[in-house]
Amino acid sequence: MERILVVGATGAGKSTLARALSGRLGVPYHEMDALYFDGPGWAVNGRLAEDVARVAAGPRWIVDSLGYPEVRDLLWGRAGTVVWLDYPKRVIMPRVLRRSVRRTVTREDLFGGNRETWRGWLSREHPAWWAWSQHGSRRREIERRVRDPRFAPLDVHRFGHPDDAAAWLASVGRPWQES
Repeated sequence: MERILVVGATGAGKSTLARALSGRLGVPYHEMDALYFDGPGWAVNGRLAEDVARVAAGPRWIVDSLGYPEVRDLLWGRAGTVVWLDYPKRVIMPRVLRRSVRRTVTREDLFGGNRETWRGWLSREHPAWWAWSQHGSRRREIERRVRDPRFAPLDVHRFGHPDDAAAWLASVGRPWQES
């Protein structure tokens, strides 16, 4: 596994699994939201396509996202492995709600110095709303992409429950240690 996409709905645990997989394999991890948002007010990185192209051109990487539309095909065209966290809403929603409450209460710094706010909970762009409303369409998009011959051959690991993903992760490589 050299070029890995970790995909799934908002709140599935993509970043957590990607970070752990990076540690086990020693493959550089790139957080897509950190590439996408680059400033206060949730400003979008005007050089996103260039930055992602640079990552995708590398021989080894892990990216934790289906990919934003402007770079989606680029990532999928270079990936060799897809790890799909295909969890139902009943698993995802408690996770995303806990994470958003924690981030809001602690005023955790996120991408580009942004924070989740109580006012933000009223927006359709809020992660909780996004996870609920985009779950089905995100799942269909990933299903379509893993079957798309343009992106073949892909080594796809699809997990319907966090326990299955955790067992697979435990079986992958050995914890990476710097020499």
